[in-house]
Amino acid sequence: MTVLQGPLADRDAWSAVGHCPIEKTMAIAGTKSAMLIMREAFYGTTRFDDFARRVGITKAATSARLSELVDAGLLSKQPYREPGQRSRDEYVLTDAGTAFMPVVWAMFEWGRTHVADSRLRLTHLGCGAEATVEIRCGDGHDVPPDELGVRLTRRTPSNA
Repeated sequence: MTVLQGPLADRDAWSAVGHCPIEKTMAIAGTKSAMLIMREAFYGTTRFDDFARRVGITKAATSARLSELVDAGLLSKQPYREPGQRSRDEYVLTDAGTAFMPVVWAMFEWGRTHVADSRLRLTHLGCGAEATVEIRCGDGHDVPPDELGVRLTRRTPSNA
């Protein structure tokens, strides 16, 4: 169980509604199609029609999700033009989109372990060993769920 610390420990004295990072992240990428588009972007998909086909959604849904992910700063549009064709946009991961990928990989690992009997594995290309998604503290220690806390910090100009 995660421990709520300081003023957060009294669950009746505060509300996370509108302030929780999970809530804010779900508002951006909380649909199945958004998560699958992010997966595909990380696999190297950049073209609109390829996203629609590989995610298995309509072109209208693809357009809506891509626009939301661009607006959220996870993807950016870059124009391209094939010879004899009109100019179009392709979609590429931003730094924020790349930083989001551990969320996708944590879902991959959880689903592989608890839902699907999948032969798919994350691997380290450098040595071939299986890769995992883990929580570590700033000092580099693995943090098991029963040692994880949530605390309130003061606002600074960088997180205001």
